[in-house]
Amino acid sequence: MNVHIGSRPSLLRNVRISGPSARFIPVSGPLDVLLDAGRIVDIAPAGALRPVGPIWDAEGRWAIPGLWDHHVHVNPWALFAVRENVHDATSAHEVAVRMAAVPPDHRGVRVGVGMRDGLWQSPPVLTELDAITGDVPTYVVGADLHCVLVNSAAARREGITAPADGMLREAPAFRVHASLDAISDDELDAAVSAAAARAARQGIVGVVDFDMAWNIGAWQRRGAAGFDTWRVRAGVYPQHLDRAIAEGWVSGDLLHDSGLLEVGSVKVITDGSLGTRTAACSVAYPSGGHGELTVQPEALVGLLTRATGAGFSVAVHAIGDVANARALDAFAMSGAHGSLEHAQLVGRTDLPRFARLDVTASVQPQHAVDDRELVRAEWASQLAAAYPLRSLVDADANITLGSDAPVAPLDPWGAIATAVGRSRAGEAEPQDGEGIDAITALGASTERGSRAAAELLPGSLADIAFCDADPFASDVEGLRTMTVGATMLGGRFTHLS
Repeated sequence: MNVHIGSRPSLLRNVRISGPSARFIPVSGPLDVLLDAGRIVDIAPAGALRPVGPIWDAEGRWAIPGLWDHHVHVNPWALFAVRENVHDATSAHEVAVRMAAVPPDHRGVRVGVGMRDGLWQSPPVLTELDAITGDVPTYVVGADLHCVLVNSAAARREGITAPADGMLREAPAFRVHASLDAISDDELDAAVSAAAARAARQGIVGVVDFDMAWNIGAWQRRGAAGFDTWRVRAGVYPQHLDRAIAEGWVSGDLLHDSGLLEVGSVKVITDGSLGTRTAACSVAYPSGGHGELTVQPEALVGLLTRATGAGFSVAVHAIGDVANARALDAFAMSGAHGSLEHAQLVGRTDLPRFARLDVTASVQPQHAVDDRELVRAEWASQLAAAYPLRSLVDADANITLGSDAPVAPLDPWGAIATAVGRSRAGEAEPQDGEGIDAITALGASTERGSRAAAELLPGSLADIAFCDADPFASDVEGLRTMTVGATMLGGRFTHLS
């Protein structure tokens, strides 16, 4: 068969299957997999199935269920590639100098991303930023998306007054995000399509999109234009909940007749982040303060109750231990169902509540290593569990893995490797006792998470990643460098090497 992106073979030859799905296969060696209507209908030893249509030879590649990234901010992630990345800058002065050398874009502004100001020795100063960057509106988005550094020209463009350090945090920063991402639909959708194709090369078949714009409309538009690279669950923020209810949407509703795009959860942000020292914690930060709850407990219960009554699942952002405790309280009191996003600092008595309340822990393994130095500096006195993963699994919580892209790269194999090794590339591992096994990590990277991991069996969706090595037999570095020869979504190729 002359295969290409978009081809739909009926028979896959010379496929290897390992991991949990292999327990149902009574023979070893290469297999044939028969597909029909986007699903697996038969699996048998190679050569045992009569072809009924086009054939594709997998050449002994290892088939696994297609991977999901359960936490992506699609629009800023797609635009990340065309913005100046300053993640390795060590001071505000260095950031200003680097940004001053960036040519303004077609709107006459400079945009930087990846700023990690929590690691700087001294805070930024607006007057110094202005002196270096001049009259060109200059923005630098924090790595965690919870802050934006602006010069005075950028502040004037936004109609605001810049603080003395030029740093906008939380709600003001989110408003600036929306302004920066307000480009033409055609330009944005082209960037999203290109980024989705890159993700398909890594075996990604689905994402949960928590973009802060009116996400339902964006994905309806993309579906109508033929987007077919991923399955997408499009999140809804509280500021759009009234509109979503008025238009009759509920979680799970299809946004396009392709069946790939659906309404996701209502996303509620209840505290800040570690990087901005605004995550709500029981023990004060070394510089003072306990962070902040951006939604008070009573209001959170009311919001979750309303969303649940209207037919929505919920996804609650909680990073500090106080925010996690209050979020779990709200799930208990409202009867809401869904996920707790991040769970970066969790009280030890709160760990079992995830399973009891059937709340999914949606975590981003890369943050645990990216934030290691911040944890040592800012959370050294905390009594709660920092970046728990093994602890959540041991407490029988359902786990899903994601990236929080563009906060971390959309790299499912990096996330899986980090979940197992809790280490950076090239480091001795494990770095702590919170690593999990590869079977759990791979299951947490499928559609429903670790407790209901997707498998390759007759009747399963033909959402498949074809790996060049067996991920279930790979060490941490093998997982981190895994290559995917082909990706299939509903029996149709979205990637071929």
